[in-house]
Amino acid sequence: MNTINETNFKFPGQKSVYRGKVREVYNINDTILVMIASDRLSAFDVILPRQIPYKGQILNQIATKMMNDTSDIVPNWLIANPDENVAIGNLCDPFKVEMVIRGYMSGHAAREYKLGKRILCGVNMPDGLNENDKFPNPIITPSTKAENGDHDEDITREAILSKGIISESDYIVLEDYTRKLFERGTEIAASRGLILVDTKYEFGKTKDGKIVLIDEIHTPDSSRYFYADGYANRQKNKEPQKQLSKEFVRQWLIKNDFQGKDGQEIPEMSDEKIIEISNRYIELYEQITGERFVKASTENVLERIENNTVNFLSSKK
Repeated sequence: MNTINETNFKFPGQKSVYRGKVREVYNINDTILVMIASDRLSAFDVILPRQIPYKGQILNQIATKMMNDTSDIVPNWLIANPDENVAIGNLCDPFKVEMVIRGYMSGHAAREYKLGKRILCGVNMPDGLNENDKFPNPIITPSTKAENGDHDEDITREAILSKGIISESDYIVLEDYTRKLFERGTEIAASRGLILVDTKYEFGKTKDGKIVLIDEIHTPDSSRYFYADGYANRQKNKEPQKQLSKEFVRQWLIKNDFQGKDGQEIPEMSDEKIIEISNRYIELYEQITGERFVKASTENVLERIENNTVNFLSSKK
């Protein structure tokens, strides 16, 4: 089974290429971006050695559907999807902050809470919470957007403004958009029997100064989901929540003594583990979209992506 680890395309009008942890972004004529979702898997800001079949297709198609389902409340960068792994959109100047919003005390917040911390990114977390309890109100806990594989770092609203990373007027818009998107994402998840626990959004500014949603939205790489059925009983009995997100990968790595820290070795993933992870991603796709996942052909996958993308770019000349 062919997976996409990296691409090295030379598209017409290509100016540059940026390689992120999962996506590769091609700049076309300083006007549009071609974003290709690879099958790479990252955790704790480390790219793991093996790729996950269909992961890129799943992320791209979920993000596309969620962009379309939220475009009435928040504008986004997306223009078209000429291939299962490709999104094409308007070139934007990205804000160097990820807008993380949490409805429940899980993941990174829970790990900090267990250490006795009650303030995360300048936001108070109430005493007396158990892991996976719902916050009284969703909290926004931004992080700086890492470059060159560095770790994302928590940052406060005050620090973002005082350092001039984002102007106050723009940040107010980002906060408003973040809350609106999370509310819509929560509604979509609930309609599918899921709870949107936490997620992150990224924004950019178009050449004409418009703030838009960019990158991915409500995917298993950027979001955490619980199954709504049985949530209350599991909390009451202090049992782990049944969830669909990349957290199960992180937990497996933690159990195998890896959290991305210096000196730690990435545990080897067996073929069985790779298939399990792929199936979990497919399960999330079908659960959150309510649609059956159709696997794209992986035969000559890079040629397929290149041809579909070039054809689209040529049609727009």
